[in-house]
Amino acid sequence: MVVSTSTLGNRIVLMTGPGKGKTTAALGMALRAWGHGMRVLVVQFVKSNRRTGEFAALEKLPGVAVDVVGKGFLPPNDSDAFAEHVNAAREGLQRVQERIESEAFQMVVLDEVAYAAANGLLTADDIHAVVEASPEGTVFVLTGRNAPPSLVRLADTVSEVMDRKHAYRNGVGPQAGVEY
Repeated sequence: MVVSTSTLGNRIVLMTGPGKGKTTAALGMALRAWGHGMRVLVVQFVKSNRRTGEFAALEKLPGVAVDVVGKGFLPPNDSDAFAEHVNAAREGLQRVQERIESEAFQMVVLDEVAYAAANGLLTADDIHAVVEASPEGTVFVLTGRNAPPSLVRLADTVSEVMDRKHAYRNGVGPQAGVEY
């Protein structure tokens, strides 16, 4: 059973829910941490597009590392393509562990990792193992809709983002600077 890691000296913040803004909130925390002189690692576990405004900005900041390990939208889980997504997520989490050990990040944003866990790419235990093996004082920010209950229990702080209204329902497509 997975329990909160606050006794380990690490902190986990989880942004979940069906609404828009989970990644935006997490990247806001990353920017705040960078502003305080912290080294930050941002890893995307599902999204595969590096051509977004936030990543263009983050890659220009010294002390912020960005890694995209996702392969995009998930295919049916009985397909060979799904197995590729599973392998990419597991290899990505292993790479996260290696980078934390070698590069001394104080904040680690695991974007869409809750969605990856909810869809069988990773488990909460996989994520917990990385947190547990990380240097004391590391702050983890996890995002993704449908966070499994075990991941919610693991977190010290959980925010649920709701979807009350969105312009896309009125035919407004994604806009640069707003959605990406």
